[in-house]
Amino acid sequence: MVILTRWRGQSLTISTKPNCLTLSLQSGRDTQVYSFDGEGRFWTGIVQNISYRRGLDGKIVAKWQEGNSQRERRWLSQVEAQTLQENARRFCADLLAHLQTGQVLLNPPLDETGWTFLTRAAAFTPERYRQDIDHYHAVYRPVGILPPDQYMAVVLQAAEGCSFNTCTFCNFYRDRPFRIKTPEMFREHMKAVRDFLGEGLSLRRTIFLGDANALVIPMPRLVPLMEAIHEQFDVEQLGGIYAFLDGFSAEKKTPADYARLRELGLQRVYIGMESGNDELLRFLKKPGTAEDVVQAVQAIKRGGVAVGIILLLGAGGHQFSAQHVADSIRALQAMPLDADDLIYFSELVEDEGMQYTRDAYQANLRPLTPEERIAQGEAIEQALSFSEEGGTPHISRYDIREFVY
Repeated sequence: MVILTRWRGQSLTISTKPNCLTLSLQSGRDTQVYSFDGEGRFWTGIVQNISYRRGLDGKIVAKWQEGNSQRERRWLSQVEAQTLQENARRFCADLLAHLQTGQVLLNPPLDETGWTFLTRAAAFTPERYRQDIDHYHAVYRPVGILPPDQYMAVVLQAAEGCSFNTCTFCNFYRDRPFRIKTPEMFREHMKAVRDFLGEGLSLRRTIFLGDANALVIPMPRLVPLMEAIHEQFDVEQLGGIYAFLDGFSAEKKTPADYARLRELGLQRVYIGMESGNDELLRFLKKPGTAEDVVQAVQAIKRGGVAVGIILLLGAGGHQFSAQHVADSIRALQAMPLDADDLIYFSELVEDEGMQYTRDAYQANLRPLTPEERIAQGEAIEQALSFSEEGGTPHISRYDIREFVY
């Protein structure tokens, strides 16, 4: 339902859906937009041409356009995040009070869902947010990273950490050992997730099986965990199950295994190939080879499951660039990719505490500029060709600096 009216001398739009409430107040070029989930949590907004996205962990990323094309971003401080959330709450509280006293009349009137969501958003005080964040950390170990199309998933941590944890460009799982939950532990975790999300569950679009490479779990242990998901969630209604897998472990599962996982709701497997060049993979301390990934994709696709392949742009700097591009093209073309699949180009993001940064310095690697990294992705994309029958995979950028859950 979309309702248009006037409030405070400005145009007000109230949009209610079964899973969220969005309020938009516009005066000339100045627009405020706030969206809330079914529990009343603020989750997205636009204020003064800056867009905001809040994660369930309470962190908020701000993004805006600089000039014609450059996109900027930064994470809000705790005080800034609290201020933004409180401004959104007061917006709802003021509107609610004016509706209750008849100072604002709506035609058509706000439906029951709209009243419920608006009331909950108005009641989400700073103390309520603090409790919500504490609840999140009681339910989840830190969610390191997700593919961009899975940022709105229900993350279920069947395993914690990464089973190899050696890649020099990744620090997401250094703080925890790899472990697989028992079915009993996993059921308790899922119940805690449901309780935490509450009515906000309706905003979630898929199920993501965590952590870093959860599908490395052997089939005798993985199948009971997948079956347990169906006890707690309507997998089909949520859009299926998605997960990461490292390419070199994937060969341990057969097409028949993937067909069985497909029956249990698995829709797509994401593999961080990073590069088709084996020498670069060794430099990155990424176990396995590009051929391992090719064979894994072939097995996954024969099992009826889609894939998402992630390439790391800029890795190895200028010294590896030409072979990185050529071999990545060769590996991608050896995969039976089609319109159900994804290819993500993820730019290398360095920091001083990263092992890759130290290794690159010692190897005297000359880094690529942001423009050169983008050009690297364009060169790979332009060289790819796919069959008319299968169609072309969706190809897009993957900026880990914008990850929020």
